[in-house]
Amino acid sequence: MKTAIVYYSKHHGNTKKVIDSIVENHEVELINVTDPNACKDLSEYDRIGIASGIYYSSFGRPLLKYIRENLPKGKQIFLIYTCGSKKHSRKYTQEVRQIVLEKGSGIFGSYGCYGHDSFGPLKLVGGIRKQHPDDRELSAAVKFYDGLMKNAKK
Repeated sequence: MKTAIVYYSKHHGNTKKVIDSIVENHEVELINVTDPNACKDLSEYDRIGIASGIYYSSFGRPLLKYIRENLPKGKQIFLIYTCGSKKHSRKYTQEVRQIVLEKGSGIFGSYGCYGHDSFGPLKLVGGIRKQHPDDRELSAAVKFYDGLMKNAKK
């Protein structure tokens, strides 16, 4: 199955670290939505990952705009995110899930882990989760993707 992960990773590169760990172990194409030459035709991919840090309790706005405009209908979708707090983790994926459903696609997996967060007032104390994502979380992301691959072959 041909796979792409479209992503937005701005402040500390937390999300990029997570998806890079997947790319080290699997053949996956990464598409940075802030790249002006980013692929706009995603129809050639069987499965598409949507990855972002969490900004104001949601996936990054540039990523949401990109998938609204470019996500084809009927694709297998999985989500990856990094955040400073898992307190509202279901809320974090709510908006992206709605877009995916509107596109007639289904989400067949979601992985979230901590990431260094120094946004807003957290900057005054150097942020939280400074050592994240850590090796355990990166390994868990690869295992998550391994599981998606096994389920796809059934």
